[in-house]
Amino acid sequence: MKITVSAIKADVGGIGGHTKPSDGLLDAVNYTIKKSADLLIDYYIGYCGDDVHIIMSHTKGTDSKDIHGLAWKAFEAGTQVAKEEGLYGAGQDLLKDSFSGNVKGMGPGVAELEFEERANEAFTVFAADKTEPGAFNYPLYRLFVDGLSNTGLIVNKSLAKGVVFNIMDVEKAQIAKLSLWEDKPTIEAALMYPGRYVVSSIETKEGEPILDASTDRLHNIAGTYVGKDDPICLIRTQKLFPATEEAGSVFNNPHYVAGNTRGSHNMPLMPVKLNSAASINFCIPIVESLVFSMHNGKFTGPFDGFSTPDWDYIREIATKKAMAMRSQGFIHPATLVPDELEYAEGYNDRMKVVESKMKPMDDSQKTTERKENYEDPD
Repeated sequence: MKITVSAIKADVGGIGGHTKPSDGLLDAVNYTIKKSADLLIDYYIGYCGDDVHIIMSHTKGTDSKDIHGLAWKAFEAGTQVAKEEGLYGAGQDLLKDSFSGNVKGMGPGVAELEFEERANEAFTVFAADKTEPGAFNYPLYRLFVDGLSNTGLIVNKSLAKGVVFNIMDVEKAQIAKLSLWEDKPTIEAALMYPGRYVVSSIETKEGEPILDASTDRLHNIAGTYVGKDDPICLIRTQKLFPATEEAGSVFNNPHYVAGNTRGSHNMPLMPVKLNSAASINFCIPIVESLVFSMHNGKFTGPFDGFSTPDWDYIREIATKKAMAMRSQGFIHPATLVPDELEYAEGYNDRMKVVESKMKPMDDSQKTTERKENYEDPD
C-alpha cells in the first residue's frame, strides 16, 4: 500500500509580531484537523517561529483536494482566532479568498511524498522561518553532492550512483531535471543563486522519491511583500537514502541565507529546538528538525533533531555570525541586492528622491582621461 506524507505550513498570525502562534490559534488548527481525522492515518501539528506546520499521513496521494482542503480549513480556523485575539499578520499566508482544490500557489508551503512504505520507514521534516526556499540549497548540496560533508556518498552504493535533482526557476515556474554525476557542475551553477533557483525535489536514478520541498515565493503570488516564504522540506532517510545523522549534520555550518527582519538581510540559518519562537534579535532565520519513524502510516515521534547539547554550540556560532553581519548595518552584502530586497517599493521611493536631486556635472567637475606616451625602456 502506498502512503503519502504531506507537510503543509502557513503563517496565519503571531503574538506581538512575527514571533509565534498563540495557544488559541494552535487549538483551532488542531480542533479542525481532529474533526476530520477520518481522512488521515495520523497527523502532527507544531510550529517554527510564527509558521504552523501540519504533518499528515494518508492514502490519497499528493495534491489531494481533500487533504489540501483540510489544511486550508484548519488555517482559516486559526486565522479567525488570530483576528479575535488581535494577532499580527492574521491570515497573512492565505493569499486567496477561497480554496480552489490545491493550496499550492495560494500561500501555504507544501512538501509531500507518496511511496511504498518500508519495514522501517524513517523521514525527517525540516521547517524553516524568516527565510526563503533557496535556504535549503547549500545543506542539500552538502548532503547529496559533497563527499567531504557526507561520507555516505562514498560508502552507500545507492548514493554513490548519484541522484536526480529537480531544480526550479521560481521566477519562471520551470523545472530542470539534472542528474549526478554527469550534471554536477550544472547543478552547482544553478544552486549558486538561491534567490531564483531552488531544489524542488530529489529522487533516485530509478525514480524512488527521496525529498520534496516547498518552492512558492509569496511575493510572486501576492504581487507585493507579505513576509518571507519560510520553506518546509521532507526527506526520507536510512537504507538507500542518507542516514538521519547525515541529513541533520549538513545544518551544522550556519550558512548565510536571505531573510531576517523585513526580509532584508543575509543572515545565518540557526538550527533550533522544536516549537521555537522567532527571535526578536533581528529575526535570525531558524530551522527545526522533526525526526519520525512510521509504520502502516502511524507516526512515532517526532524526536527533536536539534535538541542535543552539541547543537547549542552551533547556535552560538550562528549568533556570532548574525551579529557580525548586522554590525555592517545596511551596507551590502549585509543587505540583499535591490532585486532581492523584499521591501523594494520603499527602497525605490528613496532612490527616486536621489534621482530627483541628481544634476549633470559641469566641465570642471568631469574627470578627463589623460593619454601619455611612454618609451619602451628596452
